[in-house]
Amino acid sequence: MVIGRLPHVCLLHRMPSVYSLRVTIYGLLFTACCFMNTPSHYVLNLALLGTTVAPNANVAIALGAIVPDFPIFVFYFVAKVILHLPERQIWSQAYYQPFWQTGVALFHSIPLAAIALCLCLYGGWKPGAIFFGSAIFHSLLDLPVHNDDAHRHFFPFSNYRFISPFSYWDPNHYGRIVAAIELLLVLGVTPVVFALLKTWPSKILLITINVVYVVGYLRFYLA
Repeated sequence: MVIGRLPHVCLLHRMPSVYSLRVTIYGLLFTACCFMNTPSHYVLNLALLGTTVAPNANVAIALGAIVPDFPIFVFYFVAKVILHLPERQIWSQAYYQPFWQTGVALFHSIPLAAIALCLCLYGGWKPGAIFFGSAIFHSLLDLPVHNDDAHRHFFPFSNYRFISPFSYWDPNHYGRIVAAIELLLVLGVTPVVFALLKTWPSKILLITINVVYVVGYLRFYLA
């Protein structure tokens, strides 16, 4: 997407009020839970990689699990805080414009991450190899649970999108079931991840993710 295709709003627009800032913070937190969900990648990547190939590399694993969704967070900040777009327009129009979709595709590209992984292995940079391995696992988890919002996981070599019959959120594509499975997976591996984490802030974050997921599922699917 080209930024100029978004509604022309001065970047020096008035600063948001306290209320709108609070709404934006909630929106960013909601966004953080929506791409497959990002906290799930953090927990599941730590559970898989932290107990197998990288038992002492929590930071590299965590960054590799989260960074692929970074363009989405930047996009939401620009759309909400700078351009003041309404939520419906953000996710139905702005998100699908080429500039942002290219950024998302680059950060979710399995071939590019695999090339970087090989280069790190060749150069003997273990943290980098773990980071890109975690990023690949992020994309592999995304593949089966994205329907009409599927990423171009083979960009820039192909624009192919795997349109899964399942969605991690959309009830029209088994989202209620997929979200329940995701929730159970996160809850199930939490004791393992809790033991891997070294600091209390990270342990508290893990517990918070669990609480938010349980409340979120009850609120959005069972209320």
